[in-house]
Amino acid sequence: MKSLRFISAEAFVSNAEFARKSLGAVAHDLFPLLFKASYLLEQGEVIHDLVENWPLFDFNVGKLLGATLDYQEDLSRRTCSVCLESCLTGLRDYVLNQSSPYMKKLKVVDLTGIKDVEVQFCKCKKTMGRWARTQRLSKLCSELLVYLQQAQCNPGTFEISINVLIDLFVTERNYELVVQALLKKCSCPLKICCVAFRSDNLTLQKFFYIIKLTDPSSLRKLEIVHNVHLEMEHLEMLFNSIHFPLLMSLTLPARTFNVRRFTATDEQMLTNIGEKMGEMTQLTELSISFSVLTGRIQKLLSPLKTPLKMLDVSNCSLNHADMAFLANSFHANHLEALDLSGHDIPELYPSTFFKLLSHCSSVLRSLTLEDCNIQDTHVNMLILGLSPCQKLQEFKFIGNPLSSQALKHLFTFLCELPMLKNVEFPVPRDCYPIGITYPIDDASLGRFDRQKYERVAEEINLILLQANREDVKASTPLFGSYDAAVQETNNELGAYLIKSFKETLEKFTTSFNKMS
Repeated sequence: MKSLRFISAEAFVSNAEFARKSLGAVAHDLFPLLFKASYLLEQGEVIHDLVENWPLFDFNVGKLLGATLDYQEDLSRRTCSVCLESCLTGLRDYVLNQSSPYMKKLKVVDLTGIKDVEVQFCKCKKTMGRWARTQRLSKLCSELLVYLQQAQCNPGTFEISINVLIDLFVTERNYELVVQALLKKCSCPLKICCVAFRSDNLTLQKFFYIIKLTDPSSLRKLEIVHNVHLEMEHLEMLFNSIHFPLLMSLTLPARTFNVRRFTATDEQMLTNIGEKMGEMTQLTELSISFSVLTGRIQKLLSPLKTPLKMLDVSNCSLNHADMAFLANSFHANHLEALDLSGHDIPELYPSTFFKLLSHCSSVLRSLTLEDCNIQDTHVNMLILGLSPCQKLQEFKFIGNPLSSQALKHLFTFLCELPMLKNVEFPVPRDCYPIGITYPIDDASLGRFDRQKYERVAEEINLILLQANREDVKASTPLFGSYDAAVQETNNELGAYLIKSFKETLEKFTTSFNKMS
């Protein structure tokens, strides 16, 4: 619902030429209203001029686009390229604008509230994702500094200092540009302040160099993923050389830990890493998926002084001792998001898992149990375990060998969870050929009876409809949930994988020829 004020703002900015000419007569407290209206209508030129003449102390994109009394819809999920480009160029021209520097109040620009999602509603259909925002801001800062050094600017321009808060996403392709922008931060009026840092497809040498440039003492979130080959000894080096006092969220790449090849030295190294993580008193989110941590979860997590709210230990080969520690630890009562995918829960530790679930049931919002060998005979027990989870918003259980009948029975129960919004369910076992084995390999994943699946999906949607739960989205993403960061950089990562495969093949051929 739009207020009369917002409707008037839309009418004002819809005529771009008139709006731009009239901005000088607009009251300062109306700029946020006009900004959101311009963003909704994708009026790039008006957005540019609003930012160029921004009269307030801060410019927080997430708050400006979020739900307001004048217009409740949250626009922060629209990463519209036209609008965001206009914001950034408007910011550059705010610095270059010849008005007196003493009239310029802006001190903080916050770009961290922008959310990257799968479906975009902007008319231009062109997005500026996190990687592209990193690239564009870094380039803009470098160009601005070059221009200021070459042009005859008002001396007061160099006294302008605006902190630009952003979540950086760095890969090999934009590494040099970001490094240059960070190195020149002190000289540039627009000062990049990294709140969250994600690195992919980087050599360790480059990662260690750039992470020091980001001011780690202010970092809230660190994601080291996929093609950064960080192993346990490198992680110990990182924690010994750099302190992260404000870090709230840590994601480590696959195989950072592998206890199958541990020596006594490695055991001590794991203890040291746990102790270093214990010094991070703000840490509440930890993702260590695809590491082999059998029997070592207690050693890694027991030094933590702050309870975790999010824990991803998917495919970590946990044993009963690990699950018992989690169920009895002080983390259990605080877990809002939990991922235990890739563990045979019904076979290995059913009672301990349900104990863990009961402890976190009052706060749990997201539960992921993909490829956990949950079968028809386990559904009633699962329903019993999930019943207290009245705050559950998301439940993902792709890859489990459940029949159509069992899925419908489960969905009948899921309708009773009042806050549930998103469910990812598996293709029913009876849609696959007889004799299919679980977990299903990628080659066989798509070989199922699609007509039968569509009928089951319709029946599930009917169950939701009859329970008045149209607000619940039920889907089957065969190859995993949407990941905005991976989607944005898949071409670069694909090229990297091809290059790695080629190099491996060449090494193999060379070795084979030497043997011959």
